[in-house]
Amino acid sequence: MRFEINPGHLTLNQLRSLYRNEKQLSVLDDAWDVIRASRKVVDDITEEGRTVYGINTGFGLLAQTSISSDELELLQSNLVLSHSTGIGKPLDDDVVRLIYALKISSLAQGHSGIRASTMEAFLAFINAGIIAEIPEKGSVGASGDLAPLAHMTAALMGEGFVRLDGERMSAADALIKVGLERHSLSSKEGLAFLNGTQVSTALALKGLFQVEDIFAAAVVAGSLSVDALMGSVAPFDARIHIARGQPGQITVAAKYKDLLQDSEINLAHHDCDKVQDPYSFRCQPQVMGAALDLIHSAAHTLLIEANAVTDNPLIFTDNGDVISGGNFHAEPVAFAADILAMAISEIASISERRLAVLVDPKMSDLPAFLVKNSGVNSGFMIAQVSAAALVSENKTMAHPSSVDSIPTSANQEDHVSMATYGARRLMDMCENSAAVIAIELLAAAQGIDFRAPHKTSSKLQNYYNLIRKNVPHYTVDHYFAPDIDRATKMVLAGQFAADVLDILPSKVAQ
Repeated sequence: MRFEINPGHLTLNQLRSLYRNEKQLSVLDDAWDVIRASRKVVDDITEEGRTVYGINTGFGLLAQTSISSDELELLQSNLVLSHSTGIGKPLDDDVVRLIYALKISSLAQGHSGIRASTMEAFLAFINAGIIAEIPEKGSVGASGDLAPLAHMTAALMGEGFVRLDGERMSAADALIKVGLERHSLSSKEGLAFLNGTQVSTALALKGLFQVEDIFAAAVVAGSLSVDALMGSVAPFDARIHIARGQPGQITVAAKYKDLLQDSEINLAHHDCDKVQDPYSFRCQPQVMGAALDLIHSAAHTLLIEANAVTDNPLIFTDNGDVISGGNFHAEPVAFAADILAMAISEIASISERRLAVLVDPKMSDLPAFLVKNSGVNSGFMIAQVSAAALVSENKTMAHPSSVDSIPTSANQEDHVSMATYGARRLMDMCENSAAVIAIELLAAAQGIDFRAPHKTSSKLQNYYNLIRKNVPHYTVDHYFAPDIDRATKMVLAGQFAADVLDILPSKVAQ
């Protein structure tokens, strides 16, 4: 599959597809003219002997140091190699694919001064299936994601390590294997590749896409749990939510009502004397609606950043100006990551509370811990404990990263965003939350089994059938972890999202 990047005009739907699927990349034909025009500004400066930061000077605190023309290529090479200081395990392939697409979109907008030949080399490198080995740690989210992007760029130069067809090897060997040559960078190019927020943005986008799938699964799980509890559908009445006016709440309440429509279980207890359900059931539109509003806010910021030019200095071809600024500061990404962290923490938290109600016979009127012959069988007892542990971890990780800063580069770079960590921690939070939602899905399905012969709604029955296709009814105690793992993978794969994704950012018309 081939995907043509229209620089500065990527959509969330396209980015979600790139995250999920490996594709051959190209750029719109019109982009090549602006790339060449931008490069001409750099070449003119070099030929005229003018001193301009980032083209023929040192970097950071060394910006006042002029570099002779015969050392400009060495300057770029040294920049990349010296900045390749990343630490930790490599970023996943899906994140690297997003980084590639975001960097191409930025470089191809004609403000970075790279050569057309360098863009061609980068595209050939990507389309050969080479995944640069980018260590996950080492960026503070300002001056760009310097260390991670240096590792990416070093691989293009034949330095460092990569993955090719799943095999780890040196970048030099991989280039030989695919028939490409090491690429040498010219003036300004190393800085253009290293400056930028593409790593933190790619990580935050992956977090966003996972949060979308988890949110959708949580709405399904919460709806199934309402039927498992024989709970009321009155709290989803549109009039309640219109009276408050919060848009996410109104939208989500309609989803719950739609999912629970025509439930036999609900009709069976229509005349019961229960007055109110616990908050974790009754207040789902209020909590999940607020989370939805945060998800949309974060998505708006991240879409802008995905299409942004964030290196430095920037070149303006209309008059040849080269302006040094600070677009590499990733504060918008840091804030977006932090609000996603809050949203995902609350989504898992309210899910665990519903789970706790279902396993408690005093609250649910179901068998203790959702298993027959409890006592001999412990059922979902410790699955709820595991969910509680994960929710507690999430609460700690939800502390905002954007409020932290630490000066770097001899105090030249004295305020940073910490966006890269803030975005990266979303991966752990999403894994935790997916497992919590998975356990609730299994518990809700178990509860619905005990409500037989009455069935849940037709839409929810499809999700119930999906669960039971992969995980059977819990009859007696058994090795439970594989069941939870299967359900967790289903959540992360978006298998519970079909009826909900249409209200989430990457599927809403853009």
